Amino acid sequence: MRLAGAKMRRRDFIMLLGGSAAWPLAAHAQQPAKLPTIGLLSSSTSATTGQLITAFVQRLRELGWIEGRTINIEYRWTQGSRERATEIAAEFVRLNVDVIVTAGTPLVMAARHATAVIPIVFANAADPIGSGLVASLARPGGNVTGLSNQQSDSSTKRLALLREVIPNLRRVGFIGNTDNPPVLLEMREVQGAASALGLECETFEIRQVRDIAPAFDALKQRAEGVYVAGDALTDGNRLRINILALGARLPTMYSFREGVEAGALMSYGANFSDLFRRAADYVDKILRGAKPGDIPVEQPTKFDLVINMITAKALGLEMPPTLLARADEVIE
Repeated sequence: MRLAGAKMRRRDFIMLLGGSAAWPLAAHAQQPAKLPTIGLLSSSTSATTGQLITAFVQRLRELGWIEGRTINIEYRWTQGSRERATEIAAEFVRLNVDVIVTAGTPLVMAARHATAVIPIVFANAADPIGSGLVASLARPGGNVTGLSNQQSDSSTKRLALLREVIPNLRRVGFIGNTDNPPVLLEMREVQGAASALGLECETFEIRQVRDIAPAFDALKQRAEGVYVAGDALTDGNRLRINILALGARLPTMYSFREGVEAGALMSYGANFSDLFRRAADYVDKILRGAKPGDIPVEQPTKFDLVINMITAKALGLEMPPTLLARADEVIE
């Protein structure tokens, strides 16, 4: 009897030991899986890009990716600093995010230099092939894909629209950050378009915030209208630019509607909110197993003409009724 009892206690001990070993495995199995993480690298500030990010997050939700429940998003803003963009890209690599989403060639380049492995989706880029972001639009190759904004391709249209508002337009000023390669390309496109339209084009290159005011001091003596090239520098300082333009009595043409919302006269270009929305579809495909190099780069499908009548009246301009009729939005 004593021996049988000993065997029983030994058997109970083994069962207890086995159960205790299995318990942490069962508990581990019940732990929630790590949610996929998006690293969102944005230029300027949350205030200037909030509308675009809202469109992106809303489309993710429609696709079943709900922040905090099925996906995590790490938001970062560069405050217009390229050095900060490099730091953030490196941080995303350390965090081992599942995909990086960004916009604008310099930020895409920063992410691309940080990783050749993590998928990168650009919500807009001016010249993806010319900038070396992708091998081709149909088959990007590598770890980068996204949407082109065709910014430089629309330069002739913008100048023609500006001339409709200023019938006697002879000299147009171009202002842009030529340290950004796509802006340099756009400047050349504008110069060519101006020549074809019989206009003189004065170019004013800005590279830092402090270059903006001196550029306008020169512009008001040498131009009758201003073409503002879009990038992080002009986007982040659009209010400053518009105040200076109004003070110099110069009508302004932007490529993005946010410039008009901040007081510019007009904008014509791809709808950036739509591009950010479509970028969510790229993320969805990648998170479901697609390779970025196999997803074609797409072009804009929605272009907007936006006119600010408050600014027009402040400048004493009569906007042609035919132009107003063609506008997608008129701010009054």
